[in-house]
Amino acid sequence: MSKYTSFPEPIEDQNPFQDPAVTQHSSNTEYATLDLYNPFDNKNGPPPPYEATCPSAPSVPAQTPPSRTTPTEPRNYGSYNSQQTVVNATTAELLRKQEELEKKARELERRERELESHSLGSGASRQNNWPPLPSFCPVGPCFYQDIHLEISQTFQRTVTVMYYFWMFSACTLLLNLISSLAMFCVDPTGGVGLGLAILWALIFTPCSFVCWYRPVYKAFRSDSSFNFFAFFFIFFAQVITYVIMTIGIPGWGFSGWIVSLAALNTSVPVGVIMMINAVLFTAQTAMGVVLLKKVHSQYRQTDASFQKAQAEFATGVMSNQTVRQAAATAAQGAFTGPR
Repeated sequence: MSKYTSFPEPIEDQNPFQDPAVTQHSSNTEYATLDLYNPFDNKNGPPPPYEATCPSAPSVPAQTPPSRTTPTEPRNYGSYNSQQTVVNATTAELLRKQEELEKKARELERRERELESHSLGSGASRQNNWPPLPSFCPVGPCFYQDIHLEISQTFQRTVTVMYYFWMFSACTLLLNLISSLAMFCVDPTGGVGLGLAILWALIFTPCSFVCWYRPVYKAFRSDSSFNFFAFFFIFFAQVITYVIMTIGIPGWGFSGWIVSLAALNTSVPVGVIMMINAVLFTAQTAMGVVLLKKVHSQYRQTDASFQKAQAEFATGVMSNQTVRQAAATAAQGAFTGPR
């Protein structure tokens, strides 16, 4: 049975177009191919003869290397420094926005307190809260002070620094009193210096608050030109007094450099205490000059002027009941006087 089912051995790399039947048919030029024959052109005539053409080699396009990156090829996602710069810029922007929100919140809180204070009515007055004295003290507070409520946010820092500077001046005068007392314990002949130190502490502490701190507070509170000029005049005199304190003229009650250096010959511990006081006087003078220039620079940002100061002074004088009564009495006496 194997003779009926056997097939010829396959020929390796056999080309089907090399078959004799195919080559014989392709060599016959009497028949046209489908590419050249159109059955609708001439129905009665025979098909056109086949014309063999020389086959041309197909053009192979130039292969370009693929542009897609391989999995092993590193990709550029940006350097670490550029990414860190972007992160820092974003963080700075968020911090700036947070600071702006906090400022707005403080401003809204200040306005809310202003509305609460004004809701009491025009005839109601704020209760004095400075100096903060205990309830059992027979003397009550003399002034009302609230920097965050009465001072605009632009000048709050300056007024606060001026308040702390006044407290620093008061503490320096207190230390001057202590050092003068220590010097009196060592040298009883210096009783005049001790007495003047007590006098300066009792006079300069309240007078500096009333004469130059309250004017600068009211100047920034109500944009008062008169209070600005009053502060400049009085605080300039105060700075000159600070210079005299720093020098330390003997017998004037100030533990400056001259007195402290002379005290080292009498007692070293007392001299050291007085030298510390002299250092504080020096720092006080330097801070006074800086704050004077600071207030003057912010004064130029306001609408204050010398003409407004004159107008405010005239208005304030004429609004005083005592002055008006005195002026009316003087005018009446002038009209009713002997002719």
